[in-house]
Amino acid sequence: MEMVDLSVCIGSVCHLAGAYNVVQSFTHLIEEYNLHDKIDFHADFCMKNCSKPGVSVSLNGTKYTITADKARNFFREKVLPACEAIK
Repeated sequence: MEMVDLSVCIGSVCHLAGAYNVVQSFTHLIEEYNLHDKIDFHADFCMKNCSKPGVSVSLNGTKYTITADKARNFFREKVLPACEAIK
């Protein structure tokens, strides 16, 4: 079964930028939308994106940098459409 690949960097720089809050937000949203069977959600230790402010997130191989307060919007605008594209 095809799945959306979603990961959050938990390396030192991203941790200080709020990675824990991003992980918590994504975890709650996966629960809320019951997407366990559509999302492979995991953490990575470094995405080599440390020079950009915020937390590095990878969605199906595309890297983004978000802030913890934008995690819910990112999920709704990027992750949900990716999940809906899976048959």
